[in-house]
Amino acid sequence: MRVIETVRELQSLADAERAACRRIALVPTMGALHAGHVSLVGIARSRADRVWLSLFVNPTQFDEVSDLARYPRSFAADLARCREAGVDAVFAPAQGEMYPPGSQTWVEVAELTRGLCGASRPEHFRGVATVVSKLLLAAKPHVAVFGEKDFQQLAMIRRLVRDLCFDVEIVGAPIVREVDGLALSSRNANLDPETRRQAPCLARALEAAERAVAAGERRCAQLLHLVANEIGKAPRAEIDYAELRDPETLEAAPDPLARPVLLALAVRFCAPDGASGVRLIDNRVLVPPRAAGARGDRSAGPPTALEESP
Repeated sequence: MRVIETVRELQSLADAERAACRRIALVPTMGALHAGHVSLVGIARSRADRVWLSLFVNPTQFDEVSDLARYPRSFAADLARCREAGVDAVFAPAQGEMYPPGSQTWVEVAELTRGLCGASRPEHFRGVATVVSKLLLAAKPHVAVFGEKDFQQLAMIRRLVRDLCFDVEIVGAPIVREVDGLALSSRNANLDPETRRQAPCLARALEAAERAVAAGERRCAQLLHLVANEIGKAPRAEIDYAELRDPETLEAAPDPLARPVLLALAVRFCAPDGASGVRLIDNRVLVPPRAAGARGDRSAGPPTALEESP
């Protein structure tokens, strides 16, 4: 496995691989790798000849310096996990390599980033869009794989690639969960034992809403009431947002529901000492039974971007 630290070296390798007619897949990460990241590598391997993974904690997507400082870092363990997963090359640049002195260029996606996480983290998606653009230009991949846990981020990246004409396929990968339903996240490492016990309330809330929709509930207010009630059972949990959105446009879902809808959650768990705690996100696409039947019928036309995800 090759470890690369400069953009120039990565671009040269990409040029050589492309000249040899080999497909490149990129898995962008901020490290602290877990089984969810390994699943992205597996999907990448099924779609390409070479699998590259980036390890870079991007400072521009953090709204608070303290949050950046607390982000888990485990570089040696991450490299070992990459070797075990069969990654061909790891791109691990220094901050100065990605943001040279005097950097003043940003990439921004306007509408898709206004709500949900963008409402409370105004600079976050500008940082994500910028670093993803830099990684795509550095690695020149044919395909890049992102997890669906960060649903808004995935929608934004798809829009960015379309709008800026990047020659790359963006693939969304299903959420990987712990046995108790908690979505795998690098931030889970910052959960103390009691908060970890309460954290699956997000998954339970999603399940409660899914059951209700399957039973015929279509009222948005009632579904969000069920979500709030489930999360309210966790004493340390405070809802940042719980919203129903169109899975493609991220616009507010119609009420009552008539088609698949994204239920997106962000919950902050307060630390017992009054510190800011840990913020977790999760989501699920709720599909009313009639919509499920319609979505399963592919004869009407090509699949949507959502349906193309593995």
